[in-house]
Amino acid sequence: MGKLDGKVAVITGGASGIGKATVKLFLNEGAKVVFGDVQDELSEKLADELGESVLFKHTDVSSDEEVKALIDFATDTFGRLDCLYSNAAFSGASGTIDQIPTIGFDVTVAVNLRSVFLGMKYAAPVMKEQRSGSIINMASISGQRTGFAGHIYSACKAAVIQMTKSVAIELGPFNIRTNCICPGVVVTSIFGKGAGFSQEETESAYDAMGDVFKDLQAIPRPCLAEDIAKAGLWLASDDSGYVNGAALNVDGGLPDGVFNEDLKQKMRGAMGL
Repeated sequence: MGKLDGKVAVITGGASGIGKATVKLFLNEGAKVVFGDVQDELSEKLADELGESVLFKHTDVSSDEEVKALIDFATDTFGRLDCLYSNAAFSGASGTIDQIPTIGFDVTVAVNLRSVFLGMKYAAPVMKEQRSGSIINMASISGQRTGFAGHIYSACKAAVIQMTKSVAIELGPFNIRTNCICPGVVVTSIFGKGAGFSQEETESAYDAMGDVFKDLQAIPRPCLAEDIAKAGLWLASDDSGYVNGAALNVDGGLPDGVFNEDLKQKMRGAMGL
């Protein structure tokens, strides 16, 4: 038996990175999965590869209408919603505070914070009627500590943590658990981009990034997307049935102050830049 047998999950940002790893793991544990993303070609390929228990719907997570449509699609297709995993994120606007354009601020907040609000807004009524459910929001250690990401991304993740804790109190009486995951330095493109590298540069150098990241934390290996997916599985399953309002750090024991200019220089060297 799988840990998610009979459950229906919606995952945003499911085409790559942590989202893709989570889609695959949830499927293997028995869930029906509907995932949203804006990367249509990658998403359609993944859905075709994984079979009829995984469905894709194009979703801009900053759009009220598209997030609602994603939730409606899942419930209309499978008849219920047991887990919402708001995973979609991007590094967003970066630079010094006087250089960040206002539109960059707005877009970063829309994708990283508004999306989490919209997911909970439209999942909550379904789960309240069922009187059960698990909401998982993607936060970050950058929402707890400085120096790991840009100003706006970090502020968004801090807000995700606090909103998660607040909503957990509201929805708990309906047997709905609301938690968030705070990954450390994960070998995905978002950390490379957060350090100022392009998507192409980071995707072509995952092994090199892993070599740099492996010694940052107490556990001497890099954090992989699959590590975060396993944390999501635990929060989605009945094994975490009394966990509510938690910000679960999955960082291997990462100390403060490691994501600095010295690390960025090491990344550049390892990536041949």
